[in-house]
Parts: sequence; structure tokens; C-alpha cells
Amino acid sequence: MGDRRPETHASSSPAVAASSEAEEIEVLESEDVLPMATEDHWKALFDQFDPESTGYISTEKFRNLLQRHGSELDPHKLEVLLALADNNSDGKICYQDFVNLMSNKRSNSFRQAILQGNRRLCSKALLEEPGLSLSQRLIRHVAYETLPREIDRKWYYDSYTCCPPPWFMIAITIVEVAFFLYNGVVLDKFVLQVTHPLYLKNSLVYHPQLRAQAWRYLTYIFMHAGIEHLGLNVALQLVVGVPLEMVHGAARIGFVYIAGVVAGSLAVSVADMTAPVVGSSGGVYALISAHLANIVMNWSGMKCQFKLLRMALALICMSFEFGRAVWLRFHPSAYPPCPHPSFVAHLGGVLVGITLGVVILRNYEQRLQDQSLWWIFIFIYVVFVLFAIFWNVFAYNLLDLKLPPPP
Repeated sequence: MGDRRPETHASSSPAVAASSEAEEIEVLESEDVLPMATEDHWKALFDQFDPESTGYISTEKFRNLLQRHGSELDPHKLEVLLALADNNSDGKICYQDFVNLMSNKRSNSFRQAILQGNRRLCSKALLEEPGLSLSQRLIRHVAYETLPREIDRKWYYDSYTCCPPPWFMIAITIVEVAFFLYNGVVLDKFVLQVTHPLYLKNSLVYHPQLRAQAWRYLTYIFMHAGIEHLGLNVALQLVVGVPLEMVHGAARIGFVYIAGVVAGSLAVSVADMTAPVVGSSGGVYALISAHLANIVMNWSGMKCQFKLLRMALALICMSFEFGRAVWLRFHPSAYPPCPHPSFVAHLGGVLVGITLGVVILRNYEQRLQDQSLWWIFIFIYVVFVLFAIFWNVFAYNLLDLKLPPPP
């Protein structure tokens, strides 16, 4: 079995080497990416290098296996396959992971990594590359802060051009700050603006009596309870949101952010039906919880410095801001009978982050099973939104709630 040689090999044939890029991708994305051997044959070869049947072999043994039984793989393709297969970050390759890798179609990042002929993935880690400029160091830092695998970090580092820049998080932050400053001037109050009797008269605030004005379920993010509320939200969404947008793009990050915002106001309308809502905490908490969950799920692969300390600091800031919101909600209102804004929007954002957000941010290179999970969470989110809409239409009258008068 060990001397069995494959009859054909895609990358060793001159005809195949001269074929189109599309044919090359098709070979790599087919269910039998390495046609030289069947799955049973690969299993037998793995067993020779894994006499104790642990299910793992070292990358060095894997290279020897390919050299002895895999004929001549293109070095660039070999490096990509090794980097993608080595998910354990301990120098070992799991046989089942390798088989799964061979049988899954890859996304754009994998295709471009294969096709970009002038890019060579060496075994040296990105952190070991010397002589980088300040901007290159920043991009490398972002890669290690957000991506769990070396192959994804290298591809991101090589391909990122800052065009377009992370405009979504910057733009939404500027608008939020502008609205806060405008309200501060109008109300002549910057700390705990929410205690001003005219605060709720703003047409952007979500108010239960005015829930039929659908824009309020989204525009409430431009109204903050005070500078302490705005400061924490702005700091968190810039520190976490901008690097995530640099890696995953404005469309994905914007979707998670807006989904968290909508889920926050709808959650309040279901669980805290008499309270108004202000602040961007729903969107901010969606991004942060998705990022932290992604770090936890890929803990061994994340190479960001002081990751435990950074997680602790993020959780402390979130807890402090959430605690402030809880205290404010139950503090005697300055304009009874309407209570202070609800804190439930924070929880709605967290739920979006650890479900829908995790699927979006989990892998820079999304696989088929992740795409299936994505549609499952989308379905759950849509069901929740539809339920909340019907709840807002019918539940208030059925429960005969005594709502605070409109501002």
C-alpha cells in the first residue's frame, strides 16, 4: 500500500499547467481535490505516519507523505493547503480536518490565494516580517486582532488596500456625535441629557406611544442619555468596529450593527413595553459580542497580544455601561409617568452578536456549513422581527397597558 503510486496528477501535467485559471480552481474545488488518491488511500497513508491512531500527524510528516505519494504539488498550493489544514496551531494536522478541507468548496479568498501567482506563502509567520512601515504594522496588527488563522492573516495583509476605507463606523460615529452636540446646545445640557423635560420630544427617540412611527426603531441610535453614554459607545464602536470593518467590509459590519439596533428596539417593545429607547448600544453590543465570541471559539488560533486582558477590559467597559443603563432605568424619572430609557436594547444586541454576528465574523473564508448556519440565523432573526411587529400591533391593546403619554 505504501508503494502504490497514483496514475495521474493534476499539477504535474504540462497540459494542465497550461490550462485556464478556471480549470485550476475547478480541480481544487472538486470533491476529490487530489485525484491521485481516494479517501481510503489517504487514510491508509496517514495510518502509516500515525501508528498510534491518534488521528494527527505533524506537518513535517505530512510534507513527507505528499512528497512520497503525492508526486509534484505546486509549492504555492502546498503551502496554502498546509496552512488551511493546520487549524490546531500546534504543528499537527488532523486527518479528518484535511479530508473535510479537500471536500469543501472554498470562497473567494481561497480562490485568489491560489490564483495570485506572485504571492508565495512561506512558513514564516507574518509577525516575523521585519522592516514594515507604520501603515503596514497597523494592517498586520488588525489581522492578528481579528483573524484566527495564519493563511487568512497573510491573505488579508497582502490584499488590503484601504480602498474603500472603514467609512461606515466612522460615518455613523460622526453623525452620533453631531446629533449629541446639537441637542446639548439646544437643551443647554450635556450630562444626563435624558433628564431634561424636552429630551423625549425629539422625533428620533423611540417612545412606546409613538411606536407606529417606524423610523424611531432605528433613529434612536442618534440620541444618547448623556456624554457618559455617548463616550463609552463611541469608544467601543471605534476600537472594535473599525478593525472589524477593515477586515470584513462595510456591508457585513453594517449589517450586524443595524441588525443589533433593530433587535434592540424590538426587544424593548416586547420585554419592557412602557419604556423609551435611546443610544447605539444595541449595534455596539452586537459587534463586540460577535468579536469576543469569535475570539473564544478560535482561542488557540488568535495571536493578538494580551488577548485575555483585552477581553477583560472590553467586558468591564460593557458591564459598566450596562450597569449605568440599569441604574438609570430604575432611577426616579424626571418626567413621570414615563420611565427612563430601557436597558433591554443592550441584551438584544448581544443576542444578535453571538448568533448572526458570529456566523458573519467567524471565518474570513466562509465555508458551506457556515453559509447554511447563516441562513438558519437569518430565518430566526426574520421570525423574531415579524413576531415583534405583530406584538407591537396587537399586544398593547390586548394587554390593556397604561402607557405614558406621548412627549
